[in-house]
Amino acid sequence: MIRRPRFNRLFSIPASVLVGLVAFAMMQSASAVESQSEWTRFRGPNGSGVSNATTIPTKFTEKDYNWKIKVPGVGYGSPVIWGKKVFVVSANPKTAERHLVCLSTTDGSITWTKSFASQPYRLHKFNNYGTTTPAVDKDRVYMYWATEKTVSVAAIDHAGKEVWQRDLGPFKSSHGGGTSPMLYKDMVIVTNDQVGKSFLVALDAKTGEDRWRIARKSVKNGTAYAVPCIYSPKGGKPQLIFASRADGMIGVNPETGKPIWELSDLFDLRVVSSPVIASGLVFGTCGQGGGGTRFVAVRPGSPDSAGSAKVVYDKKKAIPYVTTPVAYGDLLFTINDGTGVATCFHAPSGDVKWQKRLDGSFFGSTVCVNGVIYSINKEGDVVIFKAADKFELLSVHALGEKSYSTPAIAGGRMYLRTENHLVSIGGK
Repeated sequence: MIRRPRFNRLFSIPASVLVGLVAFAMMQSASAVESQSEWTRFRGPNGSGVSNATTIPTKFTEKDYNWKIKVPGVGYGSPVIWGKKVFVVSANPKTAERHLVCLSTTDGSITWTKSFASQPYRLHKFNNYGTTTPAVDKDRVYMYWATEKTVSVAAIDHAGKEVWQRDLGPFKSSHGGGTSPMLYKDMVIVTNDQVGKSFLVALDAKTGEDRWRIARKSVKNGTAYAVPCIYSPKGGKPQLIFASRADGMIGVNPETGKPIWELSDLFDLRVVSSPVIASGLVFGTCGQGGGGTRFVAVRPGSPDSAGSAKVVYDKKKAIPYVTTPVAYGDLLFTINDGTGVATCFHAPSGDVKWQKRLDGSFFGSTVCVNGVIYSINKEGDVVIFKAADKFELLSVHALGEKSYSTPAIAGGRMYLRTENHLVSIGGK
């Protein structure tokens, strides 16, 4: 384990500032710190993969790590963070036993590990029993895993005690499980798009009971792994966005599950990447093998005009299949899984600003931190470049171990996951 000391910076407050303004500023500052201490789901706030942290280095070596910790088992899922706790899922590759591991953000020490017995089953060679990302709120951590016999969702409190567990029925897929839960208010949202009986479900976060459930189509090679996001139209009510091969892209009322609009014939191959929002559009991809075959920009519909959703544009070359894009302003960045070709799009129009082949192939998705893109290739190299309309590589750092994971950022630090380790960098 590697630990590096950190030193606090001292700030002064001008005496001329009025007391009331000081109090307001302090409240605003506390709120900002609190929000930066949370990374509650796959790719953070609303699945955007975006952070405004200013303390993450663009060049670093192992000497700059805050700490590096070996995590029990093997995992590809990403970390989530609440306050001083970071949570990751891992698994025993032989027995399929799942582990939820809670670590201290301060020094990486393992606070507790909660394990769940399971059964091995056939997985795709690039999949893993610990491939999902949990979700977290102030009270509980929510964990998903699947076998051929059951889809399981469990809630564990921050002390490591199981609160509830649900069996959502069998799971049928040639590639195995791999989606992740997300939270909306007091509900845990889970997608269950598979070859067998498929549905979308919202579970009560306190009890695990169904709040609503939507039946979905089941088609051959129709398993989808996309984690939903919330689209909030200006002046309108929020929509929960899902994507799959069987049902295309759909927007539903997150309170009731009632569909608002649907583009059912959007994807003809497997959907693995998650929908992401940029410039008032929702982006989704499908593909197979080593890359994507269709990348679409959708303008969502509205409750008073269900047929108003439409495809604004679509792309079919050098696009992602597994990796989820990230936006910075009106720029959208993608990385093709197999070729490593990175593309910068003008999100509103689809115009290509630049393309550049990066070293390696990628399963981990991109994140954007204060105008800088971070992505980890399968060999565990962190590739860092500017989120700009001209390509500029800033650095490449080798973690020294395979990684299929996406970085997480909270409390001014970044957490990098490899198969067996978790690394913390950045901070004051």
